[in-house]
Amino acid sequence: MLTYIEEDQKYLKIAGFRGLTIRDSEEFMKSSLQEKNPDIWVQFFDADLIATWEHLYFAVLNALLAYRNKRNISKTVAMETMIYASAQRQIRKAITILGVKESSSNVAFVIIGDKPEIVQTSFSEIEKCLAAVADESVLELTEEKTKNLCKAFGITEKELKAVGAESNNEQAIVNLVIERMALMQTQL
Repeated sequence: MLTYIEEDQKYLKIAGFRGLTIRDSEEFMKSSLQEKNPDIWVQFFDADLIATWEHLYFAVLNALLAYRNKRNISKTVAMETMIYASAQRQIRKAITILGVKESSSNVAFVIIGDKPEIVQTSFSEIEKCLAAVADESVLELTEEKTKNLCKAFGITEKELKAVGAESNNEQAIVNLVIERMALMQTQL
């Protein structure tokens, strides 16, 4: 999915990979970003804790807003996106919750840049480096993922009922995760 964010004049690509074998998460990050263009930001996430593409989209919007308003916590938009996606103010906690780990086999990522061709080229380079084919289905909610999201984001049954989980449980989870991210803007 490639999207243009008009307010910030940035292009955003959200994608995922299924079934990766990660032996060393730090090495994975370094090797995946070796060819990275300095005009883009790339951030990887454990896709098993991502509540659809909307989760990452709103994390990016919040990160860009934080930078625009000079209320950012981190030094890069990529890390700011991690902070918002995890709904944590501390970088270490954010990485612990949503960062790629040795146990991660499903990985989601965002690429943010000024030009669509640079974003697309970076995506192709990452895909080639990982020797995998993108699979956006890792962003979709499953029953197992829903349980993990509730635990990671502290979502209670009471909250789910309050936002109408009876009619659409998946959208309720997504809405509550996005709400957690939005609340961070008020806490800074």
